[in-house]
Amino acid sequence: MSRLAGKVAFISGATSGIGKVTATTFAREGAKVVVTGRRIPEGEAVVKNILDQGGEAIFVQTDVSEPESVEHAVQKTLETFGALNILFNNAGGSSNADGPVATASLDEFWRVIKLDLFGTFLCCRFAIPEIIKAGGGSVINNASMVGIKGELNRDCYTAAKGGVISMTRSMAANYVHDKVRVNAIAPGAVKTERIIAMIEANPAAKKAVEVQPLGLIDPEDIAQLAVYLGSDNSLSITGEIFPISGGR
Repeated sequence: MSRLAGKVAFISGATSGIGKVTATTFAREGAKVVVTGRRIPEGEAVVKNILDQGGEAIFVQTDVSEPESVEHAVQKTLETFGALNILFNNAGGSSNADGPVATASLDEFWRVIKLDLFGTFLCCRFAIPEIIKAGGGSVINNASMVGIKGELNRDCYTAAKGGVISMTRSMAANYVHDKVRVNAIAPGAVKTERIIAMIEANPAAKKAVEVQPLGLIDPEDIAQLAVYLGSDNSLSITGEIFPISGGR
């Protein structure tokens, strides 16, 4: 299949987990992929895997919480591939430092706000004008089920992902006439290295899996939905939030 043939896709947080799987999946579907993240060896390994499979990709070390870093990554995308059509805002994540608002770590609150919410804001800020120049395209934000339903002991992460969901709807309204579609995916607990480590370190985190009758979600399921939202098959869809909850 080549549902993304001819498209250039920028993926944040693509050095591991959902982003890594999505980068590989996008490349298989014909996209030229810009892999971004902070960890150089991991990012270069993702790109090597894509190139070995006959795809096209580059790695740009990027900190999504720093405007200059994001702007540089977008400019590198244009220099290499000449355009930008798809933005997948995947960078983010919670930790065991989260908790109820009265006791949660203030450092953790600002960490997730800066990474999950501000990082999404910055990538959109620099990427959307280029997507408009390309004639339109797709922005896909990786939100979370906690932004829809809330969850015990995760007030920091819930605030950040709730903001991502609200911003998704607002941006969809702002850019609909520029032919830029903005949607969000809201996963439950996904089978990534980070989630598995959290569960092993914190027995209470196992509840995130217990409420999902279908168990931990395969990252490939997220990637396949992202492919659909990035492709021309979803030209009539914007401002929507797509839960992948494992039956929660």
